Amino acid sequence: MGFFRKIMTAWQRLFSGAGESLSEDYIGKNAPKKLRAGLYSTLASLLLLLLLGWYWSQEPAEFNIHVKANTGAVIGETTTSALINVVDVLLDKPGGYLSNDIMPPGVWLDNQPSWEYGVIIQVRDLSKAMRESFSRSQSQSVEDTDLSLAEPRFNVDHVRWAAPWPEREYREGRNYVTSYLERLSDEEAFDAQFYARADNLRYWLGTVEKRLGSLSQRLSASVGQRRINTDLSGSLGARQSTESPRELVIKTSWWKIDNVFYEARGTSWALVHFLKAVEVDFADVLAKKNASVSLQQIIRELEMTQRPLRSPMIVNGEGFGLLANHSLVMASYISRANAAIIDLRELLSQG
Repeated sequence: MGFFRKIMTAWQRLFSGAGESLSEDYIGKNAPKKLRAGLYSTLASLLLLLLLGWYWSQEPAEFNIHVKANTGAVIGETTTSALINVVDVLLDKPGGYLSNDIMPPGVWLDNQPSWEYGVIIQVRDLSKAMRESFSRSQSQSVEDTDLSLAEPRFNVDHVRWAAPWPEREYREGRNYVTSYLERLSDEEAFDAQFYARADNLRYWLGTVEKRLGSLSQRLSASVGQRRINTDLSGSLGARQSTESPRELVIKTSWWKIDNVFYEARGTSWALVHFLKAVEVDFADVLAKKNASVSLQQIIRELEMTQRPLRSPMIVNGEGFGLLANHSLVMASYISRANAAIIDLRELLSQG
């Protein structure tokens, strides 16, 4: 009977207004001081974590590509410095590297880790191009020792939270690239070179072209599309492993829309810096091909993807619906930049 009497008393206090309310017992003047202190501390901690998460979610601004006065820079120095600086921003921005965080507020965030993934993909592609192409005079040349050690470190799983830790591996890769830059800038050393040739630039741009093409398709699929299968088009004798439908329904999951969007933002942010650096190191090649303006237009399109986002969330409206679709706007800029890169590669291939 005593248990039921307590239940009835609590019910009356909650709904009839007799005596102090239950809230007074837990957070009011009648609540134990330790309990109130604990509740207030928890609320304050949650508010602090929310503010810290908001601060960590701010995307880094563009930085100026360091170029020595006039033509004093060694060929390849600007591109290599850009790679180093991009890695520095990735690791040392507010909150540091967040993709592998397992504690609040980092574990709650997904936009910034997606941005980081877009950046690290471009870092991997450029470091691979530097190892296989930019630093070698021909296919039979010996690869640079520092670059051969840097590239695999940038390919460590970006979400790994146990050894080998991505932050440590990426920083070691950055240090090896710095060592390459020091040897490259030493006019008395000949064991480090950067070959600014049209074929080397086409090699790297080919990888960039495929990355942007994939992003454009994933962004466009935010509204869902029925696409005709063109996998084997243009090649009479081409075959594939297994049969696939003639028409495909492609749609990016609603849960991944913002992830793809911020991955595109990170990719474009890194590419803006790399392309500006390439514009310096490959200036003679571009001038000879009359392609400087083409590269500048690519940079202009990618810079448009970095405009401030004035919405609290990524809106996924239908194509011509009432609400905007941020993914389709991003896809427009990415597609135009990708088309310009295809034209630039064609221009560079001409004699």
